[in-house]
Amino acid sequence: MKKKKFNFSGTIAFVIALLVLVIFVPINLITGYYDKVFDMTPTKRYTLNEKTVELLDNTSDKQIEVYYLSLLEYFKDAPEYLSLYHTLTQLDARENIKLTCFEPDSNPDLAASLNAGGNLETKSGDIFVRCGEVTKRIDHNKIFQKNADGVFQYAGEELIDAAIETCTSGSLPTIYFLKGHGEKSIEESYSVYANQLKTNNYDVQELNLDETGAIPKNAKIIYLAGPQSDLTDKETELIREYFEYGGAMSFLLAPCDTKGRFRNIEGLLEDFGIIMDYNYVTETNAANQLQNQEMKQSEEFMRVEYTKLSEDQTQDLTSEINYLVENGELIDGISGTRSFALIPETSFKNAADVEVMSIVGNAVNMDGSYSTKSTPMGGDAETVAEAKKLSDMNLDYGYYSMNKRSAAKIIVLGSTDVIDIDKISPSVSATQMLLTFSNTWLYDSDIQMGIGNKLNAYDSMKFRDANHARSVIVIVIVIPIFVAVLGVIVWLKRRHA
Repeated sequence: MKKKKFNFSGTIAFVIALLVLVIFVPINLITGYYDKVFDMTPTKRYTLNEKTVELLDNTSDKQIEVYYLSLLEYFKDAPEYLSLYHTLTQLDARENIKLTCFEPDSNPDLAASLNAGGNLETKSGDIFVRCGEVTKRIDHNKIFQKNADGVFQYAGEELIDAAIETCTSGSLPTIYFLKGHGEKSIEESYSVYANQLKTNNYDVQELNLDETGAIPKNAKIIYLAGPQSDLTDKETELIREYFEYGGAMSFLLAPCDTKGRFRNIEGLLEDFGIIMDYNYVTETNAANQLQNQEMKQSEEFMRVEYTKLSEDQTQDLTSEINYLVENGELIDGISGTRSFALIPETSFKNAADVEVMSIVGNAVNMDGSYSTKSTPMGGDAETVAEAKKLSDMNLDYGYYSMNKRSAAKIIVLGSTDVIDIDKISPSVSATQMLLTFSNTWLYDSDIQMGIGNKLNAYDSMKFRDANHARSVIVIVIVIPIFVAVLGVIVWLKRRHA
């Protein structure tokens, strides 16, 4: 009599299943309780970048408050927003960071306390970071973005890092308006524009460089707006040194009826490949004239064109402005301006190091001609003769220029009307916006850590055609299923062997 063979496969399978339940169910419950996440995403969307960790370690002695003007529960179960949820909860886990989440409509007093200076908006979804007396706002529209291909991106970690670094430094990045050369004051003439800058998380101060003898360390951008006299030699030397360390400056050089040339200002512009004309430009073609502050058509208010992005440019300052103009949201005008020109490349000693490009110029007529009139103003006999030659010609009213070696940047514009409350008009709204946007190019306080945006990465497959798709389906789906079924059939036949 043959001995019966016992098959332990069923018993073993049962024991293994029981062990799986005993081991993994408690683990799942524990990890769920502690909200532990294992980040397997390619861009580590749910894990703080090592640069963020380093920043947090270096600022662990600072008491930091983070306010999220919404409730985290809204996003915990939304996959596309989980990255923000995990960033904020990991920040909250730090002993020196306090996270507060609330709806601004539900707690208006707390929202108002975040906007103590009156220059910051408090909208649902915004993030505020505060350390000591310094508060920085992060616009909710910047936290999640889409790139040119429509791919959803998370920029929140970079923005929060920049805010923490700024606030823990003790002061906001500061824009200084130079004075001492007959310029108008911020309080009397440029207050509206200064408040716009403050809304974008800059502090705004005035600076008499000839008196202080130094450029403050927190100076991120310097404005020279409407000088009536030249810079001193001492100031020029300090600004050149500032440029050697990657400084940024905005020259708003409106025409002025003073005698003599601004040799030092000219010298600074020439370092960046730009020549300043001593003229006042007006428009003779009524079709290109715009309305002034009294809503009357004026030859001083004229239509302009913003440079289209070309292959020669690595910097894009005008595409968004052109888009807004084309969609009727802004008016493409300027007023009270002088013109500028490029130094010929053959005589420009810094040509290899400098990228310089026009950003705004006069409008061309239907027949391809130009109808602007150039009237000499200021300067000397040489500049007067040059200014007389510039009528009915293609002129530039503004440039950007950057030194690729030192990383210094400048914006040059021939008008201050775009920021002067006594002169500004809706007709110049696009040029005013161009100047506002240029500050982000000169110094972007939101991008400092180099983390970049984290993409929502999705697995995908591309097929040449339908036949290719069918063959791939057979390989990755049909064949494995066939093998699995075959294995089950073999097991069923041999399970009592």
